[in-house]
Amino acid sequence: MKSYRQELEQKTVSIPQALDLIPDGALVVTGAGSMEPMTLLGQLHTIAPRINEVTLYGGGGRDPHPYLLDPAYRDKFFVQSNFYSPRQRTIHPEGRVSLIPLHLHASYDRYREVWQPDVIISASGPMDEHGYFNLSLEGWCLECMDTAKTVILEILDDAPRIGGQFYVHISEVTAVVPSGRKLSTVAETVPGPLETTIGEYIATLVEDGSTFQLGVGKIPDAAARALKDKKDLGVHSEMLCTSMKYLADIGALTNRKKTLHRGMMIGTFASGTREFYDWLDGNPTVFLLHPGYVNDPRVIAKNDKMVSINSCLEVDLTGQIASESIGTRQYAGSGGQNDFAEGAIHSKGGKSIIAMPSAGVDKEGRPFSKIKPILTPGAIVTMSRNNIDYIVTEYGIAPMKALTVRQRVDNLIAIAHPDFREELRREASRLMIW
Repeated sequence: MKSYRQELEQKTVSIPQALDLIPDGALVVTGAGSMEPMTLLGQLHTIAPRINEVTLYGGGGRDPHPYLLDPAYRDKFFVQSNFYSPRQRTIHPEGRVSLIPLHLHASYDRYREVWQPDVIISASGPMDEHGYFNLSLEGWCLECMDTAKTVILEILDDAPRIGGQFYVHISEVTAVVPSGRKLSTVAETVPGPLETTIGEYIATLVEDGSTFQLGVGKIPDAAARALKDKKDLGVHSEMLCTSMKYLADIGALTNRKKTLHRGMMIGTFASGTREFYDWLDGNPTVFLLHPGYVNDPRVIAKNDKMVSINSCLEVDLTGQIASESIGTRQYAGSGGQNDFAEGAIHSKGGKSIIAMPSAGVDKEGRPFSKIKPILTPGAIVTMSRNNIDYIVTEYGIAPMKALTVRQRVDNLIAIAHPDFREELRREASRLMIW
């Protein structure tokens, strides 16, 4: 009987050999975040002479891959995405990438009802003695194992090993490519005075014993820092981030009071510093599970005192949240924001929070209010006004839960930047937003 080690040796190939396994016309699902197969994607353009078109779901973007950015390959590769990376925003005007609008909790189930991926390419940790690879920080692509005929893994020797569902056996893998590179990391953000103030306001809404979810950026990180004096916090979150290690280290995050997965920190992917990854490695209290489960609002709501903390691009005076487009221009995606907001409002004692700076500055250096009478024409409503409890800026907290539109207007103007409050009142009156 062949050993797992022998099978690994037989399936270990070079980068060109691995890329030769991608047929013309293939639909390729890629690993994302820190598990983006950057070595393989960095050479993907080399198959251009033998293909008409290859489509990628996910498609990377952490590195400036030629297939993604070089105009020479414009007609060879097309990208589908459910959340734009900065580089995908860059090629959007060229028509080479298009968003598939999906709630994250249903993203793979609904996707597979329409699409049948042929190939999976992801980064992974090395094989263990039982013949299993751990896709470490993010393994959503494994949701497509039932249709993919080819599975290619790019090995990162320093990837942390994390408990949960993101494992694949050598018998299910077509090819293994040693990468020779280090796992990419994300520097810890340093919140400024504005973000710190917003974080402190958020912390006043979070009770001891709450379970929380954080989004991405300086404001969620500042909120985590502001929770340092809380007791027995828990985590049930789409993303696990460096600030959660900080809270665990100082004893504020224990997961002891959770009503679902007590004692466990639950997420779908992790992103952070090298120190954070080392802390995750073999940590028996951390589990990464499929987003179809973690992000299901019905599952989220089983956590009592569930608090959803996210940010957005703009909000209108009735409480509609736009987080993924600037006018008609796609900027990000729905992600799991609405999943967690809906879960939180159905949780016993739960709270749905959106936080943002009150104002921004446009390309010409002109200030503008992020609280608007109406959303920028064409802006996508990421989160219904029905799913929001509190909106927070550096000027305070605007309660939304069960309040009339008139009350919401008054509360939002009160936390708008002072330079725009009078204009907002005039527009609210002119448009009869009451």
